Amino acid sequence: MINTKDILETINMIEEEHFDIRTITLGISLLDCASEDMRRLCARVYDKITSSARDLVRVGEDISQEFGIPIINKRIAVTPAALVAAGCGRTDFVPLARTLDKAAKEVGVNFIGGYSALVHKGYTDADRALLDSIPEALAVTERVCSSVNVATSKSGVNMDAVADMGRQIKRLSELTAADDSIGCAKLVVFANAVEDNPFMAGAFHGVGEPETVINVGISGPGVVQAALRRQGEEANLTQLAETIKRTAFKITRVGQLVASEASQRLRIPFGIVDLSLAPTPEIGDSVARILETLGLESCGAHGSTAALALLNDAVKKGGVMASSHVGGLSGAFIPVSEDEGMIAAIRGGSLSLDKLEAMTAVCSVGLDMIAIPGDTPAEVISAIIADEISIGVANTKTTAVRVIPAAGKQAGDSVFFGGLLGEAPVIAVNPASPLLFIKRGGRIPAPIHSLKN
Repeated sequence: MINTKDILETINMIEEEHFDIRTITLGISLLDCASEDMRRLCARVYDKITSSARDLVRVGEDISQEFGIPIINKRIAVTPAALVAAGCGRTDFVPLARTLDKAAKEVGVNFIGGYSALVHKGYTDADRALLDSIPEALAVTERVCSSVNVATSKSGVNMDAVADMGRQIKRLSELTAADDSIGCAKLVVFANAVEDNPFMAGAFHGVGEPETVINVGISGPGVVQAALRRQGEEANLTQLAETIKRTAFKITRVGQLVASEASQRLRIPFGIVDLSLAPTPEIGDSVARILETLGLESCGAHGSTAALALLNDAVKKGGVMASSHVGGLSGAFIPVSEDEGMIAAIRGGSLSLDKLEAMTAVCSVGLDMIAIPGDTPAEVISAIIADEISIGVANTKTTAVRVIPAAGKQAGDSVFFGGLLGEAPVIAVNPASPLLFIKRGGRIPAPIHSLKN
């Protein structure tokens, strides 16, 4: 039963604590669009997306108005483009990216994800064509997002792909230099990528998914922080974990409601609710500030990894009881440019790239929205990717890298993207060279605990 107290609490969460539904993401299978001719493929893709998603934005806005719940983004995820265009062979894939962008603009969504490839064990011809096209594709489009899965806990790490992605990120940075290298904010390198992630830039529609599906991502760092503040300084960590669990349950129930309504109105199956705490640059909507409310002077201080582990675990335990289907990435995100507390911690000197990497061992995603000097060599970018991806492989969890070599910028400068992407201080990287390690290529074998059959 819903009582007056629950209603008033939810209203306060929305009005005072920055609670929102971060995204309704419509997954669309494009496998039936396959063709050996790129022009025919693009025509089929455009028709499929615009027909399947024609009511998505309207329905999202209707639900938001009727229930008084902010729904920030409406997005689309499609089948990895390298699979859809495999019949075209090693051709130019940029026209497909332009088509995805055109379709996204036509239906009014914020982003479309799925300009993607799965190369954790090797390349097909289409995979190579897609990876080679990523810099230009993301430079000439506005709403297209790309992801590449380079590792799994079952197959190990494809170091040839890791080396390749370092070069592609470097090239993309140069092509979008006039806009603070913003193209790199639309590209994610994954280990253990999931098929039902509603969050950009890593969303794609997996081959195990239905024809179309609705996935919802929630966000409530401000709600969690407010709940912890009410506990005061006398509460111990067990009590605070319980508070986080109860709060995660409440906000996930709202996500479940929105997902069910969208599914019913669009007549599209409900997929999952992603339990993630996704911050924004707004004051009071920060994961870093939650860690500080737990008792740290500043995010990045010793104890930050332990505090984040507590937060991530409690969010999942509370949220999983509130929805019939939980999936995606689920947990706490720590994207630097999108979290004002993270930005402040870096500028204050308490948070470094190395500490961020350590924290990713216990949270969702990984090294996310981190700006580094524009003159960082491609092999160093590849080595940053390799380090983070190895954490995911060893821990059998999803990790990723969204790093931005900011063209013309040095450590201490900042890049500005606006909106949810925020701004990022440029972080120094270790100057020692990993060139020979990256040049060796090959595949890092899967860990022994992958043998579970």
